[in-house]
Amino acid sequence: MTTLTKAAGLLLTLALSTAHATDLRIYQNFGEVRTPINVPSTTYKVELPDSAWNNLVPGSIDLEGLNYTQAVQRRGTSWLASLEGKTVTLHEDGKTQPVTLVRASDLLIKDASGQYRNVSYAQLSFPVLPPENAQQPLQSLTYTLQKPGAGVLSYLTRALSWTPRYTLKTSGSAAALSALADIRNTSDQAYNVTATELFAGQVELQDARPVFYEMRGAADNVASAPAPAPKVGTLGTVNGLYRYGLDSAFTLPANSTYTLPFLTPKLSTFERFASLSTYFNTQKSSGTLNRSYRLKADQNLPGGQLTVREDGRIAGQTTIDETAKGEEVEFSLGRDPDIRYTRTVQTLSTTKNGGTYKVTYSFESSKDRQVRAEITEQVGGRKVGIDGVTRENQGTAELRVDVPAGGKASKSFTVVIDNS
Repeated sequence: MTTLTKAAGLLLTLALSTAHATDLRIYQNFGEVRTPINVPSTTYKVELPDSAWNNLVPGSIDLEGLNYTQAVQRRGTSWLASLEGKTVTLHEDGKTQPVTLVRASDLLIKDASGQYRNVSYAQLSFPVLPPENAQQPLQSLTYTLQKPGAGVLSYLTRALSWTPRYTLKTSGSAAALSALADIRNTSDQAYNVTATELFAGQVELQDARPVFYEMRGAADNVASAPAPAPKVGTLGTVNGLYRYGLDSAFTLPANSTYTLPFLTPKLSTFERFASLSTYFNTQKSSGTLNRSYRLKADQNLPGGQLTVREDGRIAGQTTIDETAKGEEVEFSLGRDPDIRYTRTVQTLSTTKNGGTYKVTYSFESSKDRQVRAEITEQVGGRKVGIDGVTRENQGTAELRVDVPAGGKASKSFTVVIDNS
């Protein structure tokens, strides 16, 4: 075996060590990688390409179950740099020739005529199989262990994340909610995953660098006969975090988004309504209400994007927060031109420190069905009375009225403001 083959084989083994069976715990803005290891000596070396190392949360890499006396991090060279001064094969103009790789950083070679020039990586071939990321420098972390043994190598990386993606389908009074789980890997590493847990909820890390996801299809590295996809199941909660698990092993490709069916919660309540939220004033106004929805589900709902389809057509998108089982979810998707309002204010009395006012909302609908109109007005003042109920500092006036199909309706409330 040549020196080149020996060196390349050694580096290949080290590079592939990160592809061993791994457990993943994926949160919504980072992930924890946990790889079981068995170290037969008192030295253990971890090597990762620069791109993977740059995604690590500083200070998060650790050995569990193995005591060590020191750990030394170094920035090494790439696999290609190990071939500098050695002979590789150049493919050019339909011909091949042996050349010497002079510099890996800019792919400078010396050809058979003694000329130096730059080529592309795709033009070169090698006597051994190159590893992935062959041009990337490797970062190494070498542990000196107190004794050999088995343990777990773990670290946090911002290259892993997941988000739920909901779809609310409605037709008439019927509604169904479903969700997908998008698992993202923005690193150049593929993971052969034996066990996966997904966590939903706010988890703060000390290093709060933003992550910019590059969305790529997961199918780039999928085999022609893929294994059966895992299913996502609920595992309960961990101190306020919603926890889910995948029931089988799978491969998470590099630079990929891996999507699985997630939840199909049942809705205990669902309603559409038209809404307006505003602040009290004495001016007349008019306009349109908003298209709003309210629902309750029989499961915990992690926060994520929600798409609404009415009779198969897109009605809009919004984002929902983490919601406990049975908690109300309410959102609006923009103006509803089919239901209009006119607001008038009648001053009943005034004083030096306030006054009494009658607010009337008149509604007109061009819809082919009855719709509930819901108005909320925030009223400020040291003492605020709304329809006879007094509150300190601030009050909230609420109107609920059913507007008939193609018809009109109106409703009023009285406001008393006392700033004395």
